[in-house]
Amino acid sequence: MFTHVMIGSNDLEKARAFYDATFVALGGQRGEMDARGRLIYVHEGGRLMITKPIDGKPATAANGGTIGIAAASPDHVLAWHVAGTANGGTSIETPPVERPNGAFVAYLRDPDGNKLTARSSPTK
Repeated sequence: MFTHVMIGSNDLEKARAFYDATFVALGGQRGEMDARGRLIYVHEGGRLMITKPIDGKPATAANGGTIGIAAASPDHVLAWHVAGTANGGTSIETPPVERPNGAFVAYLRDPDGNKLTARSSPTK
């Protein structure tokens, strides 16, 4: 349904350290900077793009918004969470946990305050 998700950042180097670490933990690749100065991550057909806002105003996190990232396994979710907290992210909500439906999830805020979740499909 979606072609990409674009979020703003006030510090692309901090964002790059966080997202490079978390995407590598999921088995993905480090991001690349395009000609327009945007960080681009491509993973399993999805694209996450991070940029300074084009209107010149500070980037802010979406209140009530969450970006969900698919993970191959609970181990990948845990590695994502560890990599994120080690690279400027903040653990939020609950510790990584298996939900009653069998999905394994973890939540972080990136260095700019964007809310993210990594989740693996139910194993049951």
